[in-house]
Amino acid sequence: MKFTKPAWVMHKDSAKSDQSTKRLSIFSIHVHPDGSRIATGGLDAKIRIWSTKPILNQASELSGNPPKSLCTLTMHTGPVLTVRWAHSGKWLASGSDDETVMIWDHDPNARGKVWGSDEVNVEGWKPLKRLPGHDSADVTDVAWSPGDRYLASVGLDSAVMIWCGFTLERLRRLDQHQGFVKGVCWDPVGEFLATQSDDRTVKIWKTTDWSLEAEVSKPFEDSPGSTFFRRLSWSPDGAHITASNATNNKGYVFIAAVITRNTWTSEISLVGHENTVEVACYNPHIFLRNPAAPISTSNICSVVALGADDRSVSVWQTKSARPLIVCKEVFERHIMDLSWSWDGLTLYAASSDGTIAAFQFDSQELEGIASHVDQEQYLAKFGFNPPPLPEGYSHISKQVPVSAAHVQMQQGSDFDSGSNGPEKVNILVAKRAPKKRLGLVSAPSSSAIPSARVSGPPPLPPAPSSHGPINGVPISKRAQFNQAHEIKPPSHAIPSPISATFSASFPPPSEQPFVDAPPDSWSRHADLGQPMDMDIGHNSAFDTATQNAPAATKGKRKASMLGEVVDERNIKPRTLGGDRPIETHVPKAISSWAGGLVPPPQEGLTPLWASGSRSVLPPLPLLTYLTSEVEGTGDFLEAKNIEETGTTEVAFISGKSTEWLDYLPSPVLALKATTGFSAVAMQDGTVNVYSVTGRRTMPTLSLGSPVSIMEGSKNALLAITVSGQLYCWNIKKQTANFTPVSILGLYGMSPNVSLVSASIRENGTPILNCSNGVVYSYDADLCTWTKLADRWWAEGSDFWQGRQRGNSSIANRGIMSSIESSIAGAPDESAAEKPRPSWWSSALTLGHLETKMISTKVLDSPAEYKHALLVYAKKIADEGFRGKAEELIKELFGPVYWRPGREDTWNSTVIGLSKRDLLKDVLSVFARSKTLSTLAATWQDILKKAANDEQFTRPLPRGC
Repeated sequence: MKFTKPAWVMHKDSAKSDQSTKRLSIFSIHVHPDGSRIATGGLDAKIRIWSTKPILNQASELSGNPPKSLCTLTMHTGPVLTVRWAHSGKWLASGSDDETVMIWDHDPNARGKVWGSDEVNVEGWKPLKRLPGHDSADVTDVAWSPGDRYLASVGLDSAVMIWCGFTLERLRRLDQHQGFVKGVCWDPVGEFLATQSDDRTVKIWKTTDWSLEAEVSKPFEDSPGSTFFRRLSWSPDGAHITASNATNNKGYVFIAAVITRNTWTSEISLVGHENTVEVACYNPHIFLRNPAAPISTSNICSVVALGADDRSVSVWQTKSARPLIVCKEVFERHIMDLSWSWDGLTLYAASSDGTIAAFQFDSQELEGIASHVDQEQYLAKFGFNPPPLPEGYSHISKQVPVSAAHVQMQQGSDFDSGSNGPEKVNILVAKRAPKKRLGLVSAPSSSAIPSARVSGPPPLPPAPSSHGPINGVPISKRAQFNQAHEIKPPSHAIPSPISATFSASFPPPSEQPFVDAPPDSWSRHADLGQPMDMDIGHNSAFDTATQNAPAATKGKRKASMLGEVVDERNIKPRTLGGDRPIETHVPKAISSWAGGLVPPPQEGLTPLWASGSRSVLPPLPLLTYLTSEVEGTGDFLEAKNIEETGTTEVAFISGKSTEWLDYLPSPVLALKATTGFSAVAMQDGTVNVYSVTGRRTMPTLSLGSPVSIMEGSKNALLAITVSGQLYCWNIKKQTANFTPVSILGLYGMSPNVSLVSASIRENGTPILNCSNGVVYSYDADLCTWTKLADRWWAEGSDFWQGRQRGNSSIANRGIMSSIESSIAGAPDESAAEKPRPSWWSSALTLGHLETKMISTKVLDSPAEYKHALLVYAKKIADEGFRGKAEELIKELFGPVYWRPGREDTWNSTVIGLSKRDLLKDVLSVFARSKTLSTLAATWQDILKKAANDEQFTRPLPRGC
């Protein structure tokens, strides 16, 4: 096997000079059916077509014949996320961030200088048709069906579009996915279509009526939702689908899932990558387990390649439980796409670091490879009859194909004829009739997938490290490879897949006229003749730093978010502790601390904070290991108190890499990590606060006694010490929300009260749940503790949590609902038998709703506030309390008259809601009341005039 990484294949900003050129991300790569070209799509919104001969042959690269760059296509207005050649080779389909699919046709007369740049097109391609239809969303993947009968496109509008492969008209829109669709592939038989989405499902569609055949979700239930693509592939024997972005063990093991045809279950996993698998791609050939035996279901296997976010490529042959090869760290960033050549001997990979790589196999390394003729005969056994072609189109070629045995590929590669005779591939040729095209298609080109169960995580062995520089280039980074089995000579030769009919349609790159250009200044960074199982040296141009992708990439990830690779002269970015392996730890109590920095409270001298009659809160135990997960991300903060050495270490883990670490002078008692910060509380009574990158953004906070409770939410941090002091900080502003206050004030009325739990809202409001059934908060403006909720309201309120029956779902999922549920307790059946005053229920209901309205404002919960307000308004209307109604109306309406110099503290909004908009809803409630309808009508008229900016020249109605 040979490996190469051509430095001259790149997408760049043509407006910049060569000295300041930055390499832009490449999102897609695909090989032309004749193997002479590849197309790439990138962040520069361009499609670039390259010769493969200079990539695979060093002599061709040095001679400049054929030219390296063949064509640049510039019609897209957004990053190009996918490029796919038709099986005929005549058309190219592309999908972009600009929400469209473009079809490109070969144009012999379109050569020349690229408008707006110094580039020259030596091969002509023209836009044939623009296919709009994806609703304001990126087109993430496209795929041609066998025989080019259909074209499927998917995107971030959650839709699957089916286009006719001949007329290019839209046939169907499939809308059953509930998330962004990021991958699509066709059954080589032609019976099914498979799509994969962020809704964590793979859906199988029938091509006969486009109905849903099956939905597979089990291996994707815990899959990450932030991957750029979910590219899947169908095996060339039609037996399986391999899907990317699957996990085992509740999301801790990254796998590619193999889905079996007809049963649509996934019992096979390809395990070994250390991060999310982004793309799966099958070799288009089927392989024979026993080359001497005839083709049968039991004798077939396949070869699949996987590209992952761990920057490695693995190639699997399904007759073995181990990968055929594993290549680590070929790229600096995620692998975006893979593509096999039609002859099955070359694999191309593209990365968001803006580079591509080619893995060229020897025919002896892929044992048991079968011809495409044999594959077509095998697929015919399925007995599927495709739907008829559109009227006026035919698959019958009017050209007489020349034997492929007489046609040699223009890549420096020769192919022998197979035992079953040469293969013939037809092309698309325009008919004489206007506005119609004659569709001439190739033999089906398909992906490949395992036919045997694969189990167990394969080891990723290191490459030898004793090799010197390659081609005079120092080895600064090494790619690691592994061959899993011995190489045996193949029994089936590979016929050329392209006939002279295609070659006649336009010449290969080596035969095309082109303008002489100076030799490319980029140098080859890997010798084509270097064996694959050796260390591969990387040119210094590729040993560069790259910009990390944004952290907050949930749901839709725009192509432009990936950014560009930084200047090649920079150093590769590192993280503090990033090269350390991630280990699993089991927490246990520490009996003695070898560091001797801070003795446990029960030993030695008694600290002042514990010298009273009793500690306000119990001290936290000293453990060997603590963690705090960042909600919704899978990242976590960990602390290790190493008992033997007296060393304390804190680290932030993202995926399977350490983002940053720090060492501390005192053992850690508590941790809290949010999306905005990380906080660490130590036994010596101090707290450290870190940014998301591990920078200390605040001074070390000394609280005087160890922390007993520490909680956080976004940029708010709460800490309560064992001595009972409550602290609340805004980490973003680096300020305290209020002066530290003691929780002893909550305990003063009852010696049996204890703190059950504590938390903090994003707006900095502390929430303390006590054992007496009361939830408290501290009001900095009033300088006192206030009650957010009280179990007392269960004695008579009609709207207490345990009594409600018809509440809206909005109120049932907010913070206030959660608080009341936590203190609701079991209903007191004896309460109904207690004698109560006549106004008991009404008074408690109104008191409860008024308290709830105040509390939801404090907690910054707009939906719950509005719900409580409208329930309160209905209760007032039902009871006919006109005085309360008028006061509520005036509070929401605000001042009617304005006088210069008048001081008014009225605010037009409440926790982000317009008071007058709320008043409209309240008046609608009052209008349905028998006693308040007149009042409501009067104020509705006033509100309407106020909305029209009319002056109020008359006094308010009597009683208003």
